[in-house]
Amino acid sequence: MPTPTRSADPTGLAGWLITEAPRPRRIVNWPGACWLAVGTVCFGAFMGQLDASIVTLTFPALRASFHASLAGVQWVSLSYLLTVVALLAPAGRLADALGRKQFYLYGFALFTLGSAACGLAPSLTVLIGCRVLQGLGAAMLQANSVALVTTSVPATRMRTALGVQAAAQALGLASGPTLGGILVDLLGWRWVFGVNVPVGILGLIAGYYLLPRTRARNPVGRFDFLGLGLLIVGSTALLLAVSSVSGLALPDWSLTVLVVIGLAAGYGFVARSRRVDGGLIDLRLLRRRPVSGGLAAALGGYLVLFGPLVLIPVVLTAGGASAIRAGIVCTALPAGFGLAAVVGSRLLPGSWRNARRCVCGALLCVAALIPLVAVPFGGTSFVLLLGLLGVGLGLFTPPNNAMVMGAIPAAQSGMGGGLVNMARGIGTALGVAVMTCVLNAAGDAAGSRWAFGLLAMLGIGVAGLAALAGQEQARPTK
Repeated sequence: MPTPTRSADPTGLAGWLITEAPRPRRIVNWPGACWLAVGTVCFGAFMGQLDASIVTLTFPALRASFHASLAGVQWVSLSYLLTVVALLAPAGRLADALGRKQFYLYGFALFTLGSAACGLAPSLTVLIGCRVLQGLGAAMLQANSVALVTTSVPATRMRTALGVQAAAQALGLASGPTLGGILVDLLGWRWVFGVNVPVGILGLIAGYYLLPRTRARNPVGRFDFLGLGLLIVGSTALLLAVSSVSGLALPDWSLTVLVVIGLAAGYGFVARSRRVDGGLIDLRLLRRRPVSGGLAAALGGYLVLFGPLVLIPVVLTAGGASAIRAGIVCTALPAGFGLAAVVGSRLLPGSWRNARRCVCGALLCVAALIPLVAVPFGGTSFVLLLGLLGVGLGLFTPPNNAMVMGAIPAAQSGMGGGLVNMARGIGTALGVAVMTCVLNAAGDAAGSRWAFGLLAMLGIGVAGLAALAGQEQARPTK
């Protein structure tokens, strides 16, 4: 296990770039300083999830503006998500070594700059490229968010702090669909990206003054560029393969080639991570059941969350509904998520372990998804069930994250946070890709029914994973 080292302030330009500014003394001495740090991290959590949910509302407008297929437009989301997934682990490792606060601030700056560039993009290709820049900033934000929370608050308040962060994510998710619908209908899709700019500026200012400096650092050693390349190639190839099935204009032979490349690169990445010291991911962490099972459950949970956020705008706008109406319907899902993330821990018995809370949330998701297969699409019952689905996900996510992070050493919390957010990114990307594939295969109306049935089966799997992951927990986290 790497030995943590105390933070240092190197000299020269490189030292200046990674030297973290101290907080004002009156902030440090205030008893609630840890909650100011949590609140600051919530800026990034809000902005990242606002962007994730708001962009799905632009798909119909982007198809019309750039005369593109849904399979092509989905890469506005997938390019961003792929960048985040590929860079979360290395960003976490570098932040553990060089300083989590500084990496978090740089991530804010890049994300804000990328958002402004997206709003000015003249073509779909340029827009996808600008989303990659956004993804780079988001990876630096997300890889550090969970670590900053868990290292800023006492262990006894970790679950509460992660619940607050989840609530900020939920607020961003809940605001995204309605705000996106309003912006698309009244001002145009470019403003969907511009809305991130003022939030990013506020987050930069707050982070500089309120985030604590990194006290324990974990030397990164040699950086595994080959491993990073294998991860990027594997994830990109497999998602391109799914997109080709969804209608992306690629040669007929490309599907087989992409699958082979993706699987080979994935195998190579795992083999290299086992063989090389200081790889992108410490596979020893995954031998712990709360970590591996919790990460797999997190992936499934975010697929269940983001699948409907892609599905609903496409189906409703294809039926003649406005973007505003589609956004309002979508909002029920993240609104329920946010409500449960804030008050869910108080509603469930305090003696329940994290794993039991996760299972309870996952089963509630299943109870909402099964009737969504049959109820009228977009009606009152549909909206209420979406809200119930959000409540289930809100009960599931904070204890699942706490279970994973509680099994990871503090000196590797940056990598642990990166793994949590990598699972979220992969789940989100699969939500976009799988829903697009189902709609392309079965059409809008029939595809939506198949999609909810698929998500219900996935919810059962998530409950099982959470139960298995929790078998090694010794006691509840309070």
